[in-house]
Amino acid sequence: MPIERISKAFKDISATFQVNPMNDDLIALKNENAIARSIRNLIFTIPGDKPFQPNIGCRVSEMLFENLDVITANQIKGEIDYTIKNFEPRVELQEVKVEPNYDDNEFNCLIKYEIIGVSDIQELTFVLVPTR
Repeated sequence: MPIERISKAFKDISATFQVNPMNDDLIALKNENAIARSIRNLIFTIPGDKPFQPNIGCRVSEMLFENLDVITANQIKGEIDYTIKNFEPRVELQEVKVEPNYDDNEFNCLIKYEIIGVSDIQELTFVLVPTR
């Protein structure tokens, strides 16, 4: 009989460090928002940025200055897929879609994932833009 994994409640602080006016505490992200922020942080973390954990992160920023084409989009897709599968155990990845936007010199990213223990599929969209 397979073991069923049950999801727990997840909580994280907001990266904006805004204060809740009701209790003067930092605003907290909960459940789906906390996991979405964690995935986004993983993708935008460069390997070596986290002290004592040099492998955590994604090499997407290295690829943003390559040619804007389908080949680079597939490499970014593979890197995002690898990063989420290896460093975010709370989710089961369903789909990663990366498409080049030639007019704006950017990549549009869509990540679909399922939080383990929750049957809803979540979507996370963002844009990757080369910056200096």
